[in-house]
Amino acid sequence: MKPQETERAAGSLHQRIVADLESRILSGQWPPGHRIPFEVELSAAYGCSRMTVNKALGRLVDAGLIERRRKAGSFVARPRSQAAVLDIHDIRAEVTARGAAYRFEIVARARRAATPADRLRIDVPAGAPLIALRTLHYADDRPFCSEDRLISLAAVPEAGAEPFDALPPGAWLVARVPWTQAEHSIAARAATKEQAARLDIAPGAPCLVVERRTWRAGEPVTGVELAYPGALHRLVARFAPTG
Repeated sequence: MKPQETERAAGSLHQRIVADLESRILSGQWPPGHRIPFEVELSAAYGCSRMTVNKALGRLVDAGLIERRRKAGSFVARPRSQAAVLDIHDIRAEVTARGAAYRFEIVARARRAATPADRLRIDVPAGAPLIALRTLHYADDRPFCSEDRLISLAAVPEAGAEPFDALPPGAWLVARVPWTQAEHSIAARAATKEQAARLDIAPGAPCLVVERRTWRAGEPVTGVELAYPGALHRLVARFAPTG
């Protein structure tokens, strides 16, 4: 084979590897945290050099689909929201970043059919099966965030049997269900009596409320309302000019 033909063949194989791995990630076959086969394994599987595999993996790193860990290998990256004001953060990470101890408590749980009002939070038809969860997150012994979440059982049937005793619902979903679209709505609101009681603040006190919906290939996954005591939180975003 001539040098030019060899180069074209390597380029074509590199594109095939990228396409194959990308398909497995985006389809959910390889969920967030899944270890990508080592370069030597991929080289054997595709009958190519490690240089070709390394180039393909580099493309996936640049696309934000995988992350490389020194001496551990490559892993499917946790999804990130690029267009939203807020990333989809793990609340535990938010709390521990403040130097506080984190814990959470599931204070209410119900399996029920979606009501017409639920469409304000999750884009499913009335009557669709849902899990409704109310979670309270703590920083040390102080309420940090009140979470009201709906999970579509059509999209995530395993949520019906999940006790959420090891991970809170948000972190559990991010770790197991790849999403392809997210929507954030952020508002300042007065705390309702229920929110005030949960967050140990006065009724009517300002709250930072984040409403979030996620989809996977157009299918609704979850809708959540996160309420934070307004006096303890602020939004920070860093931007770079475009164009």
